[in-house]
Amino acid sequence: MPGMFWGVGVGPGPAGYVPLAALEALREADLIYAPRARGIETSVALQCLAGVEIDAAKLRDIEFNMDPDRSVLSEHYAQLGEQIAAELRAGRNVAYLTIGDSLTYSTYGYVLAALQARLPELRQRTFPGITSYAAAASALSWPLGEGKERVLILPCPETAEELRRDIETHDIVVLMKIGQRLPWVLALLREMGIAQHCAFARRIGLPGEMLASGLDDLVAQDAMGYLATMLVRRASREER
Repeated sequence: MPGMFWGVGVGPGPAGYVPLAALEALREADLIYAPRARGIETSVALQCLAGVEIDAAKLRDIEFNMDPDRSVLSEHYAQLGEQIAAELRAGRNVAYLTIGDSLTYSTYGYVLAALQARLPELRQRTFPGITSYAAAASALSWPLGEGKERVLILPCPETAEELRRDIETHDIVVLMKIGQRLPWVLALLREMGIAQHCAFARRIGLPGEMLASGLDDLVAQDAMGYLATMLVRRASREER
């Protein structure tokens, strides 16, 4: 019988942000794949499991590829899918770690699709995790939608015009994958006069953590980096 495959969302950030059921799966796993961003020495997913006893012999380090070229990505995940499928065919149980929620803007979705294409009989279970925006809202005590507020969750658009339209048509916008766009995003929020209603979080619970409620004074060059999320509110809570 093929092994069991588990997708486990951990973090983002503080140790302990992992479902109890997922911990049991990690203990049962014969192999645990820990993705690591290219150019980063340590897997952030493993950092999020600080304090959890895991047999180091089970760990398999995977450098994941975020190349914008879809053909490059397809080849990368095809190779990874074949590698994991071989372990499952051999009867070994495999867990795959992912930061935040397993199926919300996560590389895990690509891995799962690659496995399902290779193993029609795949036995698997995906454990939900805590999204970056839920963790950010909690860390900042920032209500993420009240009453009938319309909330939009999206990767940062390529232009200020697109983002302005998104903000003007929703009460709250959760902005992910901001990267190098942060300077013009902050400039837009200040131009619209709403920066004071917004919040920003980066590397929650990890070294280099940054939390800001009210973005009038946030310096883009200091805040840019991996694992950043912005919470945008179109109007103050009092005005609504």
